[in-house]
Amino acid sequence: MPHLTIVHSRGVPADQALCNTLFDALAAHPAIPHPESLKIRTLPCPHHRIGTEPQSFAHAQLALLPGRDDGTKAALSALVLEVLDRHLPEVGSLSADVSELSAAYVKRVLDD
Repeated sequence: MPHLTIVHSRGVPADQALCNTLFDALAAHPAIPHPESLKIRTLPCPHHRIGTEPQSFAHAQLALLPGRDDGTKAALSALVLEVLDRHLPEVGSLSADVSELSAAYVKRVLDD
């Protein structure tokens, strides 16, 4: 927790630099008290069709444990969109959303 997944069209430079900048931005936000638990990944979408031009997109989905209010969620999605916009200014459609992980969420990490 938290998980940030960016699904994007082919050719979108959703690279390590973008992941690092998103990590730093989210880690600095007070709603993310344990940045060591952040997980950020990008997933290229080989086939797509959107209703606007240019035919390129990136959508970020931030999944959090329950408990943050709507204002905090809106601030986090705006933060993610701001980073996407700075790094991907030529991409036709950028979007971000925040959702809550279910009560069934579990995880396992290796101890150091």
